[in-house]
Amino acid sequence: MEFFKLYIIAFIVFLGIDAIWLGLVAPKFYKSQIGHLMTESPNLIAALVFYLIFIIGLVFFVIQPGVQDQSIGHILLAGFLFGFITYATYDLTNLATLKDWPILVTVVDLAWGSTLSLSISLITYFVYNAIW
Repeated sequence: MEFFKLYIIAFIVFLGIDAIWLGLVAPKFYKSQIGHLMTESPNLIAALVFYLIFIIGLVFFVIQPGVQDQSIGHILLAGFLFGFITYATYDLTNLATLKDWPILVTVVDLAWGSTLSLSISLITYFVYNAIW
């Protein structure tokens, strides 16, 4: 039951934070960098599947252990590393395999993924502890 509660909180937080990024910051940046690779309308099913899977990993590897140990240190370090590693998987693979993939996109994505994951983890930790 704890996992499910953490998952719901983290999912809502993720949607809120990522909506700001995707709605306000990212479109202009990504269009200028990789517009030639972008589809006119994103595959929302694929995006949803990514969100569902990403949050499972974040809760399992970062948030739940941090809550159980009451360790903000774990949340901060593991949250940052989880985002960095997961986003690096995507971006470094693109950098290795796609022609003209900009290194700037990789750097920005790694910073964003690390910050996003750490933020979701920390906010979820505090919300969960405030409610339960």
